[in-house]
Amino acid sequence: MTEEQESHIKRKYPIAPLVGVGAVAIKNGKILLVKRAFEPGAGKWSVPGGLVEIGEKLSEACAREMEEETGIECEVLELINVFDMIDRDESNKIRYHYVLADFLVKPVGGAERPNIEVTEMRWVTREEARSMDLTKTARRAIDELFGGMGI
Repeated sequence: MTEEQESHIKRKYPIAPLVGVGAVAIKNGKILLVKRAFEPGAGKWSVPGGLVEIGEKLSEACAREMEEETGIECEVLELINVFDMIDRDESNKIRYHYVLADFLVKPVGGAERPNIEVTEMRWVTREEARSMDLTKTARRAIDELFGGMGI
């Protein structure tokens, strides 16, 4: 996303929901998680993802965000789920509101390298993910992928 586009988006206390995507990547039985550098979810583990740009299809946004955040190129396989992430402040005002579409993706190339939005990235087993400080949306995406069995 360009600096100009980014400057027009009001993420905190938005006037309308923002549309985002998440990439749930599986390789050798492990899930790729990234530690978020910025809010919402700063310091927590999540799946790679971000906002959809104007004129971009959801699947295109998913592949772009995956590569931007991690350096990994992917093939988008299927939609896992679409849901709301609504965060309210102490006075019950909507601080963040995203409509998120999470996709299962298959890594196909590139070189692993986190960008500025990610402080760390790690391939983990489902059991390892269970004990990590995950965002609610990452926990939900992984849960949906594994058939609601909970991680």
